[in-house]
Amino acid sequence: MAFKPKSASETKAAELATVIIRIADREGAPVNIGVDQLKQGNPRMTPLAIGQMFRKHRDILEAALAERGYALVDYSDQGPGRGMEFEIGPG
Repeated sequence: MAFKPKSASETKAAELATVIIRIADREGAPVNIGVDQLKQGNPRMTPLAIGQMFRKHRDILEAALAERGYALVDYSDQGPGRGMEFEIGPG
């Protein structure tokens, strides 16, 4: 099987997963993670980019969380300026 390089959005989705995992490792699961915490972990992540990465590459995020023993319990996006939050639980 030939090697398929990751697209830029797949790489960013993996970065999002890494930031979420770091926060969950630090705070323990279950944990609710908002946009402000994600931006502290990676200042280049904007709410728009986070939402797009989640919708397009949810499978990458869930696979990375499962590898570390976490599960995505819920995701809510209230829209621009209203908040976005990931709920992470033990896998």
